[in-house]
Amino acid sequence: MPTITVIDRSGAARDVEAKSGMSVMEIIRDNGFDELLALCGGCCSCATCHVHIDPAFADKLPKMGEDENDLLDSTDTRDANSRLSCQIPVTDAMDGLTVTIAAED
Repeated sequence: MPTITVIDRSGAARDVEAKSGMSVMEIIRDNGFDELLALCGGCCSCATCHVHIDPAFADKLPKMGEDENDLLDSTDTRDANSRLSCQIPVTDAMDGLTVTIAAED
C-alpha cells in the first residue's frame, strides 16, 4: 500500500496510507484533512480539491484532461504543479508522493 505525504495549509506534513484505486482526494478527505473541501465529491466540476503535486511524480500521474485544466484556470493559486486531487487515481507507483493542499481561493 503506497504512502502519501499530505501537507496542510499550515505547512504541517503527515504521512497517510493510500489504497490503490481510490483518488488522492478521497485519501486526503478520509484522513481528516477538512480544509480540502471537495464540494463536488470528485465529479471534476469544481476546483475545491486543488493540490500542488511533487514535480518528481509528474510522469507517474495521468495526463490532465481538458475539464481539469479549465477548472484550474479559475483558481488564483494555480502553478505548474497544480492538479485536482479527484482526478488522480492512486497507484503503487505513487509511494512517496507529496501533495500540498492549495491555499483557499
